[in-house]
Amino acid sequence: MERIDKILALHNYGSRKEVGGLIRSGAVTVNGAPVKKPDLKIDPERDEVRVSGERAVLRRRVVLMMHKPAGVLSATRDGKGETVLDLLPPELYRRGLFPAGRLDKDTTGLLILTDDGDLAHRMLAPKSHVYKLYEARLDKPASPEDAEAFARGLQAGELECLPAELTFTGDPLTVRVRVREGKFHQVKRMFHAVGKEVTALKRLSIGKLQLDPLLAPGEARLLTAAEEALIFE
Repeated sequence: MERIDKILALHNYGSRKEVGGLIRSGAVTVNGAPVKKPDLKIDPERDEVRVSGERAVLRRRVVLMMHKPAGVLSATRDGKGETVLDLLPPELYRRGLFPAGRLDKDTTGLLILTDDGDLAHRMLAPKSHVYKLYEARLDKPASPEDAEAFARGLQAGELECLPAELTFTGDPLTVRVRVREGKFHQVKRMFHAVGKEVTALKRLSIGKLQLDPLLAPGEARLLTAAEEALIFE
């Protein structure tokens, strides 16, 4: 149970003070009854809340899938460039959202945005064994020897990388890599260590959750509970 003024503020119905004014004006109802006190406790996933007659879709927590485009920062704010949060439409944005793990500015693909710190920690902790699958475009073909080096775990400069799976596609310059770490520029640095350079990188999946092919770059949508569970399978 949570205070109704806090929940509505988190869902962008205004500041806590502004939401309090809405409530005292009688514009907010819960299960058909007008609310007068901002500290009323509600269950945001069971109680029907309406603001000025419009039903409010409320959640205790938000988990979004985004198809991150190139050129956008995986950050909550930045004074120099556009961030992934800037791409969200008003109906999906709420205070406290952050990217659960980062993709480089020029890397595209599946990105999770959430306001649930526990979920992000579970997803990113190496001991959780949540694998991420990337598709990499290289400047020259990868070799079976590269795949063996990835499988052993390799040293990429000062970065020690755990074993990873490198698989080949029908295109000699396009490969896929599964890692369970998320170190800075990791996939790019691993290929650099075996004499290849990544020219394009896209994250395809996290755990068994795959990027929705219907999401265009820059678009996002809510995850279902079943989809969220796929992250940890």
